[in-house]
Amino acid sequence: MCGIIGLFTGCTAVSYCPKRLLTGGPGARTDDDTPVPGAADGAETPRQEGEGYRSPFRRWDKRASVRAAPRRELPDDTDGKYFFSPELVPLARHELVRDLRPGLFDQVLVQHLYRYLDFTAKLEQVVVNRTALGIAQGTVGLDLHPDMRLDAYRVYCDEAYHALFSADLMRQAERRTGIAPRLPAEPYFLTRLALVQQEHPEWRALAELVFVIVSETLISGSLGEVPDDPRVVPTVREVVRDHALDEGRHHTYFALFLKELWAQSDRTERRLIGTLAPVMVDAFLQPDLPALRKELTGYGLGRDAVEQVLAEVFPQGLVRKTTRDASQQTVQHFTRLGALDDPAIRAAFESYELV
Repeated sequence: MCGIIGLFTGCTAVSYCPKRLLTGGPGARTDDDTPVPGAADGAETPRQEGEGYRSPFRRWDKRASVRAAPRRELPDDTDGKYFFSPELVPLARHELVRDLRPGLFDQVLVQHLYRYLDFTAKLEQVVVNRTALGIAQGTVGLDLHPDMRLDAYRVYCDEAYHALFSADLMRQAERRTGIAPRLPAEPYFLTRLALVQQEHPEWRALAELVFVIVSETLISGSLGEVPDDPRVVPTVREVVRDHALDEGRHHTYFALFLKELWAQSDRTERRLIGTLAPVMVDAFLQPDLPALRKELTGYGLGRDAVEQVLAEVFPQGLVRKTTRDASQQTVQHFTRLGALDDPAIRAAFESYELV
């Protein structure tokens, strides 16, 4: 349930049903009995007027990955196992990629794992934790319940641990496979966030808040699919499962934070928040074509073949469907606030075909 879903844009195998993300069954719940957003028995219950904050981290001390999970270590023998589910790697869908010699096809899966881990580490460490720290220290300009501020420290710990285990697994995988990561100097989400902030220099901090809210409320089917794939190296499955269990709580937390941000914002700020949200959704879910083009070229595919793969893996109709599916919960959170009653905000969501 986070911005990494953009790595799976173009992949028809991803499931977006939030009920399956953590336990795979109807009425799924997080491991601390908080309803999974969108589950059959209801999304997280908004705090009503006069009610206190109900923390989604009530059993965090016993359930958080940083508290309960051991270090995940790759076994000496991973032969015969994939480093990522092929159906969840968009490039691997195309016959020109599937027809690469086995060693190169394996590299495609390993590179996707690297991309997932690098994206996770930098998103959590560089952006999400900056916001979590601001909430915890009371510098985001909102009057928040003390328990919500304390929970931001828990978010901070979780995200720092996600960055650590991602960097750790990447180093292990590189040593085990001998395959060096081919990663852009900066993940595309950072480049796109910077561009949005350049367009709204007076609202840089608010834009980053919206960016984090969107990141934490998008639904990532990969977090539910990979742990159930017996073909994948168990260590990878365990790391993705650890991530999923924590992100269920984070989704609920940032949905509640959005309600506070909205309630304490004036009309101008609300309009900016609402019109920025679909821009941020697009920032996460548009495929990173330049990086993928460079990767495909590295496998020896010619220019025409590379462009054919990208055009056929990422047709605009499929990208738009992926965007709508992955952002359903985010759109619902804004709808419940009444944000889409503002014509300018509705127009922004419609322009990105989210409603």
